[in-house]
Amino acid sequence: MLKFLMALAVALIAMLAFRALVFTIYTVPGSTLEPTFKAGDRVLVNRWSYGLRTGGGGSLFTYGRLCRRPVARGHWLAIENEDGSVLIGQCMALPGDTVRWYDRKVIVPGRKATCARHDYYSIRHLGLVPEERIIGRVSLVLYNL
Repeated sequence: MLKFLMALAVALIAMLAFRALVFTIYTVPGSTLEPTFKAGDRVLVNRWSYGLRTGGGGSLFTYGRLCRRPVARGHWLAIENEDGSVLIGQCMALPGDTVRWYDRKVIVPGRKATCARHDYYSIRHLGLVPEERIIGRVSLVLYNL
């Protein structure tokens, strides 16, 4: 009986660690992303797609990414909002790209392009988003209620 409980506890801890560090499930909050995503879609997000986020957000460690990889134009991303909620958006422009912003041309800030402190990405319906708020890439739609 003790071996069974230990095996169950190890399996539960492994599952929680996998879910927290590798893949996470989020719900699409509204209908603004239709027809690609419908309100209530459950999407699987790969947290390692651009490197695992570490620190930031009031923790003891500063922001960083392990095994960093670049975000590509057109990718669907899970983005942490300032209030802790998660939004889904599509990357439209990379750091250094020129975008139209209220009838003006603006360069998307980036460490190499404009000597900004962080890389930013232009996300459809969300505007400019700093790299540190990107959780990962949306891999697939699991199901919809």
